[in-house]
Amino acid sequence: MADDNLTKLADPANAIASYLDELLHTATDTARDEDIEEIREIRTVADTQKVQEAPEVEIEPVAVPPAPEPAVIKVAEPVPTTEPEPLPQAPEEPEAPPSRPEWSGQPFECLIFTVAGLQLAVPLILLGAIHRIEENIKPIPGSPRWYMGIRADRDQNLRVVDSAEWIMAGRVPPNARENYRFVIRLDNSEWGLACDDVAQSFTLKPDEVRWRTARSKRPWLAGTVVNHMCALIDVRTMADLLVRAEREHHLDLS
Repeated sequence: MADDNLTKLADPANAIASYLDELLHTATDTARDEDIEEIREIRTVADTQKVQEAPEVEIEPVAVPPAPEPAVIKVAEPVPTTEPEPLPQAPEEPEAPPSRPEWSGQPFECLIFTVAGLQLAVPLILLGAIHRIEENIKPIPGSPRWYMGIRADRDQNLRVVDSAEWIMAGRVPPNARENYRFVIRLDNSEWGLACDDVAQSFTLKPDEVRWRTARSKRPWLAGTVVNHMCALIDVRTMADLLVRAEREHHLDLS
């Protein structure tokens, strides 16, 4: 039995299913936490009302003896001091992404693409372009594993991300990079996500998405679409994260 369990865990398909299941539960766990917090707030308001409704108690005045005359105290003249130098300001923390993207208020078109068996979706209004990988992508020595290299183009060089390494870190199936056939450009940025295949587009209604309201973990994940078993990407947040990672790794991608 133990050997069977190990075999199931080692199966890439089971690993991907487990990962997607975790994504789907992220929104559910967040919603449950919000419900608990709302109950706490209701209890706090009720307790406050009970305190305010408590009957007033009359207190009889107590005679207070006159205070003695204050003693005269000589105060030494202040010694001039130099103003302390201002402390260096800490770098500003990056702003957290909004709970819901600005395009989520009404129905929108999406495109599904696959990465190592995992289905991802991007809104068409933020899809810059789809490029076919016809030549080897130029690698950059010393770059992190999630960075594939530069895809040269006549108009603009595209920084290509190994999507499996970036999104599924620690759960990447072996030889995932060998299956990449396309690059999805993120809006008008210089970044593109490598993927295995591009599927059909479809229309999503806002209530068909499990939107995430807290995105401290995986801030690029806007929500999950259960009917299509896919993760919905916040394109602009994803591009911002890649730019920040480029700076942190001091990558020379020019």
